[in-house]
Amino acid sequence: MSYSLRVYFSRMKFVNMPKKRFGRTIYVSNHAASFMDPISVAGLTRPIVFFMTRSDVFNSVTRPILWACQMLPIYRQKDGDDAVKKNEAVFKKCGTILKYGRNLLIFGEGFTDDVFIRRLKKIKKGAVRIGFLALENQNWKKKIYICATGVNYSDPNQMRSDLLISFSDKICLNDYKDAYIENPSKVINELTLIVEKRMQEQITHNSKKELAPLHERIMILTRRGMNALNFDNSISLEKRWKYSQELATWLNSNDRNTTEIEVIQQKTLEYDELLKKEKLKESLVFWKLNTPNGSRMKEILKLILLLPFAIVGTIQCAIPYIFSKRLTEKMMKRPVFWGSVKLVIGMITIAIFNIPSTILFHHYISPNGWVTFFYFLSIGLTGLAAYSWMTTFKLYKEKGVVNQRGLENAFLKREETLASLHQFLPKKLH
Repeated sequence: MSYSLRVYFSRMKFVNMPKKRFGRTIYVSNHAASFMDPISVAGLTRPIVFFMTRSDVFNSVTRPILWACQMLPIYRQKDGDDAVKKNEAVFKKCGTILKYGRNLLIFGEGFTDDVFIRRLKKIKKGAVRIGFLALENQNWKKKIYICATGVNYSDPNQMRSDLLISFSDKICLNDYKDAYIENPSKVINELTLIVEKRMQEQITHNSKKELAPLHERIMILTRRGMNALNFDNSISLEKRWKYSQELATWLNSNDRNTTEIEVIQQKTLEYDELLKKEKLKESLVFWKLNTPNGSRMKEILKLILLLPFAIVGTIQCAIPYIFSKRLTEKMMKRPVFWGSVKLVIGMITIAIFNIPSTILFHHYISPNGWVTFFYFLSIGLTGLAAYSWMTTFKLYKEKGVVNQRGLENAFLKREETLASLHQFLPKKLH
């Protein structure tokens, strides 16, 4: 999974990542992108984690597989009258896991938005409650911690986008022993609010959901934030993440003039609508503005250099890629699931599809087991080469179309919108 994720994401960054695999820690994460969240946290970071998972995905067929993947069912009221009793047994299991040094990963929000939004929803109390129950069951003998975790994507459904995972400093629940014994409900409520605040600090949090589209359009135009397509390559991923946070914090503040916000929303929306009407992309307008001669030499060189690897990658991966794409989009009605499900199904089908070719490679080309092993591993890279070749070819054609068009209206509207943004934003956010 780690290998597949490193193929899927172009840039990755981990902030304050725990160094130990064991630690009796409950990691409470945001839930921005469905299955992609547990895959990313568990597949790319060091701590060994057990997952709290919706009980309705557990059945006679999936239960052994999910248990093997270290998943524990969590029951909701709609899952039956005995949900509370069943959860008590699961919480006891959680206590055993923590007691022996493993960790839990809990998605505190409980659900994912249908459309990807950079925000944190209200956090539930379950994570803190599980921690204190575990401490009670072991008579407070060992330390148990809670760590706020933030999973940040430029776009979770777009291959070769960016990922940043940030961890807060840990909170030791044992420090609250006396207060908890005196008033458990009060301590659980207060600690949940503390965890929620720390989680907001690990992500981009648009507390005003209605301003999230404006936040994204500003990042696109300034090219400094976490947008997947429009960003300055010279700016590090961590700096882009911090810019995204600072911009959201500034928009969230209550001292913003409502009329001023409405005006800038309208101006950025008008530019966005002009691009849609003209069937243009901001990335292409920016390219043409900064490359007046319309040179596509970069794309030509990339197409030539990648071609041999792309041919091999197409043979190895095209059929399973198309199969996984169509199957996922048919099975999953919510697009927020598509990126992660395509990744998992694609990983499995590409591996199975290439078993015969790997056997033939071992038999006829190299009987050395290590060489065969690295040939099998290289399939991910040749598949990536094929994907990169196709996206580069598409970009080459799009730039060719743009070269044949007059973009004066788009240039003028873009310049006007940026001028308005510079007046609206503080200087540090230009």
